[in-house]
Amino acid sequence: MAGKMANSNIHAASEPAPPLPLHSQALLRIAQEEWDRDHGLLLFAYGSLIWNPGFAPAQTLPAQVHGYHRALRLRSLGNRGNAEQSGLVLTLLSGGSCRGLVYRAPPAQSEALLNQLWAREMVVGSYAPRWLNCLTAEGPRKALSFTLSRQSPGYVGALSDSELLHIFEHARGRYGSTLDYLLRTVDGLRQHGLRDAELERQCRLAAQHGLCPALRAEKAQLVRAKPCRLCRRARSSTVSTSISTPGSSTSTACEG
Repeated sequence: MAGKMANSNIHAASEPAPPLPLHSQALLRIAQEEWDRDHGLLLFAYGSLIWNPGFAPAQTLPAQVHGYHRALRLRSLGNRGNAEQSGLVLTLLSGGSCRGLVYRAPPAQSEALLNQLWAREMVVGSYAPRWLNCLTAEGPRKALSFTLSRQSPGYVGALSDSELLHIFEHARGRYGSTLDYLLRTVDGLRQHGLRDAELERQCRLAAQHGLCPALRAEKAQLVRAKPCRLCRRARSSTVSTSISTPGSSTSTACEG
């Protein structure tokens, strides 16, 4: 998801939201028409919404979605990158499965939150919003999430490790670096007992190439109160081999 800062508030944006593209407005109307209001507003979080929902959920449930997997494959030219060096943020691509969280929005705020979420995630209009079937301990739930077509201009194909490392080292936008976004997401998933094998591999790759000290300096500059546990323990991490599919959360390749 589009990588906002950790303390952004979905209720009160610090700057006026730019007008939404016409197709984003049309997709909002479709989402509103398909919304089952009997169950309130449910959101499936898989990226930055894990560690920065921007609101206080009335309920949080671990959940799994089949048919989509999490991937760092959406180009970011503003939030986590710039015109000189584009960055990457997470999205859901078809195939596989993904474990994340289902948030239930407070009923009285649901309509306003949906509009504000659109201003956060759909300002460019790259995502394809969908109501996904989510499996939870309380039974199936249909929750809104943001997917991406591989035909989208914002889709980034497979990258080599050297290309990823270049992005991790150089891509920075208005809300920080792509690497900061990646490590925050992995840490946020871990706090909920979730693992993503490929994201953990990417964070270990960055640590092995000495990029975590630069991240700690960036965090200090942004007045982050707590150092990143992934960076702090990366050098002593336990590496294990596992077979996984994209978006799986079974690997324990990087112990933090």
